[in-house]
Amino acid sequence: MSFLSLGLALSALTPLALMTLVAVRGRLWPADEPPAAAWTFFRRAAALALAAALLTVLLQLLRQWHGLPAPVVEGLWLSPLSAWVALLVQFLGTVIGVFSSRYLHGEPGQGRYMARLAGVLAGVHLLLLADQWWLLIVAWAWVGHALHGLLCFYPDRPFAQLAAHKKRVSDRLADLLLLAAMAGAWQATGSGQLSVTLAQASQQAVHQGAGPGLTLAALALAAAVIVRTAHVPLQGWLLQVMEAPTPVSALLHAGVVNLGGFVLIRFAPLLEAVPAARALLVVFGLASALLAAFAMLTRISIKVRLAWSTVAQMGFMVMECGLGLYQMAALHLLGHSLYKAHHFLAASEVVAHTRQQMLSAASAVRRSSLLAAPLLSLAVVWAVTAAVQAGLHGLEALRLTAGLGPQPLLAAGGWPVWWSALLALAWAPLLWLAAGAQRPADTARALFTGTAMLAFLAALASLGHALPLGLDDRPHTGLGWLALAGMAAMYLGLAALQWQRGVWTAARRWTYAGYYVDDLLTRLACRLWPARWAAPAWAGRAAAWAVHGPTPSAPVA
Repeated sequence: MSFLSLGLALSALTPLALMTLVAVRGRLWPADEPPAAAWTFFRRAAALALAAALLTVLLQLLRQWHGLPAPVVEGLWLSPLSAWVALLVQFLGTVIGVFSSRYLHGEPGQGRYMARLAGVLAGVHLLLLADQWWLLIVAWAWVGHALHGLLCFYPDRPFAQLAAHKKRVSDRLADLLLLAAMAGAWQATGSGQLSVTLAQASQQAVHQGAGPGLTLAALALAAAVIVRTAHVPLQGWLLQVMEAPTPVSALLHAGVVNLGGFVLIRFAPLLEAVPAARALLVVFGLASALLAAFAMLTRISIKVRLAWSTVAQMGFMVMECGLGLYQMAALHLLGHSLYKAHHFLAASEVVAHTRQQMLSAASAVRRSSLLAAPLLSLAVVWAVTAAVQAGLHGLEALRLTAGLGPQPLLAAGGWPVWWSALLALAWAPLLWLAAGAQRPADTARALFTGTAMLAFLAALASLGHALPLGLDDRPHTGLGWLALAGMAAMYLGLAALQWQRGVWTAARRWTYAGYYVDDLLTRLACRLWPARWAAPAWAGRAAAWAVHGPTPSAPVA
């Protein structure tokens, strides 16, 4: 083992060790000790873990700069992507922990809360480093177990208990699917090591195609990620966990639910060997993104709208993985985590801003802008991405010519035409103009602002696509055009709502209720895995319970 490999292994394992220590210390924290001392211990350990995660990223960048081979450590997966995600997770966990120490001031059970929070972070770090099937499954299951305790931090809130129960049912179903994936991979390779499975998948994809074992592994893995990332129709628990403490919602939406995207990127060679698995991801991801986008428009509750937004973003991220755009999926993972953490931790500011928007009269949109926005958006996206990519490749050529590093740093993989069109449709509403009599200066200002925002997003996407994450895109043209057709359908639906107000009055109730699929699945989950509190909560007595306390007919679990 080289010195660099040893340094990467030690720095990557340090956050896992520190968060495990905090979890154990939190469980053993004396009840008579002040919570402030416990949180001080957490902050110090989290700061050391954050420094170690940052050192891991710097060592990975140093390795890539000098063109050194990827480090090989038995049982560990050390990659640039895992280092970046570990840094992100530890940063968010540290911020959420500091926020929690103020949010829970005066609450009992803070030591137990701290232990669960550190347990979630430790489980995530273990998952990021796992190179064994059984270790991946155990780490993901442990994350769910530790998170369950955070979701049930307030035991007198029945809907929080119900949401945690539904998530537990979904997690156990995902565990069974992961066990099936492990069995298929073991049958195909005779090994439980993830790197062996992926190497075998790459070889079979090039030569004869995936066999039945790898096909089962890919399909079961894709299904497990769909179940765990709250895709439609299993999104109900993600909408109902809002009764948990706000920092727990931030941890869930900004960190835990995004693990599915990381796992799919990790298993990219396996997905490329089984096109059916990629198609499954695209279909479910696209459907979840479309349905959640419309459901979000019917909601007034800020937190529920954020939850539907998470469902849509998870659908979009899974769709990107199915399309083979792993670099964009990784960028989406990093950006969405930061965005959702800020929105949940700054919920009071978000609520005030949204109320101000609701108090202002909503103006109609010019019909001409509904038609022209996609074309103008597409022109801006193409121009900006072409300019940014040309500039990056020029700088890369100058660096190589000057002898600053033996290998290219820019990520490999092209930028398909259909992807530019898809992004243009997604961002086209930024160019919608308000109807009615307006001064030309106001119209020009609105158009300039929208165009500048669109150009900024396109430039950010192009720069993110070039990040040295060690990933190679494998775009699937057929599935790409299918995704573009779905995005076009979403834009037409949004434009129809602006073209003719009240056009979807008949469907609004169904959309508001999430198409009623969660109602059926909640009944099924409580019937297959009954719980003492679930029956009164689902019967509609939970609201009275929350106000007047439990009754003899509604026992506490």
